[in-house]
Amino acid sequence: MYRLRDAGFRAYLVGGGVRDLMLGRIPKDFDISTDAHPGELRKLFRNSRIIGKRFRLVQVFYHGGKIIEVSTFRCRSEYEENGGDEVLAQNNTFGSPAEDAFRRDLTINALFYEIENFTVIDFTGGVRDLEDRIVRMVGDPERRIIHDPVRMMRAIRHAARQGFAVEPATWAAIRANVDKLALCPVSRIRDEFMKDLKSGALAEWAKLALASTIFFAVFPCYEQLVPGGEDASFYDAAEQQDNATLALLFRILRLIDRFCQEGKALADEMLFALLLLPWAMAEFDLLSHSSQKGGEGFRFTRRLREALDANLEHLGIKRASKEEITLLLANLPLFALHVADKEWPRWLARKSYFQRGLTFHDLYQAAAAGTPLPEIAAPEEVAPARPKRRRSGGGRRRGPRTAAFAATKGGIFGLKK
Repeated sequence: MYRLRDAGFRAYLVGGGVRDLMLGRIPKDFDISTDAHPGELRKLFRNSRIIGKRFRLVQVFYHGGKIIEVSTFRCRSEYEENGGDEVLAQNNTFGSPAEDAFRRDLTINALFYEIENFTVIDFTGGVRDLEDRIVRMVGDPERRIIHDPVRMMRAIRHAARQGFAVEPATWAAIRANVDKLALCPVSRIRDEFMKDLKSGALAEWAKLALASTIFFAVFPCYEQLVPGGEDASFYDAAEQQDNATLALLFRILRLIDRFCQEGKALADEMLFALLLLPWAMAEFDLLSHSSQKGGEGFRFTRRLREALDANLEHLGIKRASKEEITLLLANLPLFALHVADKEWPRWLARKSYFQRGLTFHDLYQAAAAGTPLPEIAAPEEVAPARPKRRRSGGGRRRGPRTAAFAATKGGIFGLKK
């Protein structure tokens, strides 16, 4: 910010960094807004690059892998104020600090901090909303959501993380426009949900997501299995409700939160398998399949895989990752059957999926019984064993498309096959 000022530009700390500092928290990252254009920023900061298509940003790289994102003030366009209902309209016009503030999603994320007088500049009423613990959309919430439906997911994320209430007009607009999430690119919905999945506030997010029905846009398989409520408080005692699927789901959500809060990492496939477990229990009576062998077990696994394909298609999850999720769910009955034995059957202990399946079973038991967090093996310890070399046959040998393979190719998500 000082370098920009010394070069004759205006620069402000903006967004979540200002919000967190005002709440007495340590920001995870810092964003800067300035009147310098991307090309001018590249000349000032050689350790930078320009990214983005709809909105061009400059990322400035510092020692230790730290990245500061710098954006140019953008104009509050006439299209957003008076235009039609096109989703994600193109607009990259530069503007003033006030116009830039009114382009932002939420009032609590539209605060600016300047270094001349060390003061916070508030164009949208964000300071008052912080004091009142309210999440409010900037401008007309209906129109802002129509132009970018992902703003709904951001609103309930910040309400869940901060423990704030969603302002009534914003809440009404969210509930009325959830169906428009289907118009957004798969990658954006996926990326937004992954932020919630590992936030440590997943259970609080789920309350708001269920009440707003956004949860069913992400996991449509639960729509007929869990009750709906217009208010998030309906789910405050979800673990004690008569609906077994809802109760197990919230126990699992709180288990995931405890892991995230303690800094313990779980593979994405493991997290998705846990989230889908209550659905699989209700849809397939999962634990009743422990005695299935041979063709019967194969047919069950195939039905489970087909159901997962249908319910995860809209998220664009890699095929290899879906296979891993299927493997964890399909083998849970097997581990539940043998858990009381003094030692595991030798044939099962030799399986490449044994350690992962055992970890998944322990997590299920902890969620179902409300017991303390189980110890989990490090990621390298739960990776599948390397396949044995074939004794006969030619051709190029190919390793299994497993979670370990997916991890080397960018994680759970990617282009659908």
